[in-house]
Amino acid sequence: MQFRQQALAKLQSPEELDLPVRFARPQGWLALSVTVVAMAAASVWAVTGSVVSTVSAPAVLTHGQGSYVLQSPVAGQVTAVLAQQGQRLPAGSPVLKVRTGQGETVVRSLDAGRISALAATVGQILRTGADVAAVERVAHARDPLYATVYVPAQNAAAIPAGAAVDLTVQSVPSQEYGVLRGRVKAVDRTAQSARQIGAFLGDAQLGEQFTEEGRAVAVTVRLDRSSATESGYRWSTADGPPYRLTSMTLATGSIRLADQRPVDWLLP
Repeated sequence: MQFRQQALAKLQSPEELDLPVRFARPQGWLALSVTVVAMAAASVWAVTGSVVSTVSAPAVLTHGQGSYVLQSPVAGQVTAVLAQQGQRLPAGSPVLKVRTGQGETVVRSLDAGRISALAATVGQILRTGADVAAVERVAHARDPLYATVYVPAQNAAAIPAGAAVDLTVQSVPSQEYGVLRGRVKAVDRTAQSARQIGAFLGDAQLGEQFTEEGRAVAVTVRLDRSSATESGYRWSTADGPPYRLTSMTLATGSIRLADQRPVDWLLP
């Protein structure tokens, strides 16, 4: 009954077709205009803009040639240590004397370099093949330092040659002196195991540390030189630290990858 009364009332009232119809309020037009402008700007940015991304990984400062582990070719007792840690030696220099059943044997360096670690002491009993020293291959004190960044294998393909690199050096307070600047010199496309990295650096523990997330790819970084700093290298601050850097110093490298257009993320 109620529905019938409503229907009759509607038939008796005029449709008011001659009145203007308001499609949207002014506030609605403003919101629509802002949305269209924002979508147009986003479309232009997606095609012409670029996004910068970086990859961070552990690094170590070296002289570029790596290190080697000097091992004893014989078993016996160390009777003399003929070299000191930090000393530079030419190839074939005596490092240790070892007494064996057949007499004394001199353990000599294989290549020219600097002794970065010395593991043998007088009186120590050595077995054949025991590690006695780590020797960094560096011929001259003025040889420049490089940084080797060990990047996870899955990220190495995106690193271009010449990419900018910022290095946070552990021995340098970054809040005060900033980061060390450099550029990618080469990317080794072959992933390395912990053993291979340890052999290159002369430190098995670093090999394990740099491969905690799996095999890593070595990225060689050439450090930017500067005659205006005490260290001889360019920093994000004007002066950098008031002392020189040493090899085998740990750092963290942040490598800038190739810029990408946002639209590339949507394309197959």
